[in-house]
Amino acid sequence: MNILLIGSGGREHALAYALAKSPLCTRLFTAPGNPGTAEHGENRPDLPVSDHAAVRAFCEAEAVGLVVVGPEAPLVAGLVDDLTAAGIRAFGPTRAAAQLEGSKGFTKDLCAAYAIPTAAFARFSALEPALEYLRETGAPIVVKADGLAAGKGVTVAETLEQAEGAVRALLAEPGAEIVIEECLVGEEASFFALCDGTRAIPVGTAQDHKRVFDGDRGPNTGGMGAYSPASIVTPEIERAVMEGIIAPTLRGMRERGMPFTGILYAGLMLTADGPKLIEYNTRFGDPEAQVLMPRLASDLVPALLSACDGDLSGVALEFDPHRAALTVVMAAAGYPGTVVRGSEIRGVAEAAASDATFVFQAGTRAEGGRLLADGGRVLAVTALGDSVMEAQARAYAAITRIDWPEGFCRRDIGRRAVAREVAGEGI
Repeated sequence: MNILLIGSGGREHALAYALAKSPLCTRLFTAPGNPGTAEHGENRPDLPVSDHAAVRAFCEAEAVGLVVVGPEAPLVAGLVDDLTAAGIRAFGPTRAAAQLEGSKGFTKDLCAAYAIPTAAFARFSALEPALEYLRETGAPIVVKADGLAAGKGVTVAETLEQAEGAVRALLAEPGAEIVIEECLVGEEASFFALCDGTRAIPVGTAQDHKRVFDGDRGPNTGGMGAYSPASIVTPEIERAVMEGIIAPTLRGMRERGMPFTGILYAGLMLTADGPKLIEYNTRFGDPEAQVLMPRLASDLVPALLSACDGDLSGVALEFDPHRAALTVVMAAAGYPGTVVRGSEIRGVAEAAASDATFVFQAGTRAEGGRLLADGGRVLAVTALGDSVMEAQARAYAAITRIDWPEGFCRRDIGRRAVAREVAGEGI
């Protein structure tokens, strides 16, 4: 089977690694791809993924049997709808179902209608009512852009002044809408479920590190590192999430005439009152895919095909229960603000020389035999280990082999999990 993977980030490099291993995969195309995805198949930077007719024509010309959409923007734009209408299997939600990520207000309204535990919230499109609400509720409080913001449209405001500044900035955009919500207290975790419109099967757990600097300081980013599994998500919590969050979400989407097929990625806050939904993503996370795919013990392709066909009965994705994975994102100086592109990166092959280490590429480009930085988050250096502590040590050891003075990374990825392991809680 020929497979087309849409995207160009570290998530897509990790997915390319997993897809190419499948015995069902004859040829793997990635559009546009990056130098890392080229190691597992053929990049097609000439294919404009925003031109759905062009993507459809490519699939027909190359006998593509499955399209896997990595990032959120093509999902929200309805690429899956258009490919499915042409009789091409495409993994991911429809445009309507992708509203779970594309509109935080939509998701909050669904939570309210189906008693899905989440933070108390209010929606606004006008400045003065939003400011009045802030003054009534006080801080700390969370301000979110309603639409897609690449993981950076959230302000966790410790003071009223910070909250007001965030509201003014977001609502300055014409037609903008925001969600203001209660600041939940607890520990965050990422929970993934594979869905066929009716059924859902748990896929895995991870913990992301959103803030740019050590100690969870600085602005939110698209993610500076992650580890999997998240041991804090116990079997009891998993059941509570599947029964109290995932199942009613699928029921609500079905009843609204927009059944959800694809990966449902729940960002959770594990509070004293149980798990609560922070927000949904409707695809594999980045950098979470970089820790899930190396632990995957099953063939990914048949599971994705079964989801596309609306029948996950009897399907299970197995992950290595004895090994943890940890990834550290190397970003260009200045991220998440303005970055300088074009600096050379050396030592990637040496860093990935072990079968327990991987360097997934994101913001890179190849030029004249050199690997150059070409974005904010540039590399995801990933390692496997019998514990998070061992994976952490291997990942940071691999980073020492990468020669890139213009890059930086956090030095405390996985610190909570390591502390739990030291306390004897294991993975």
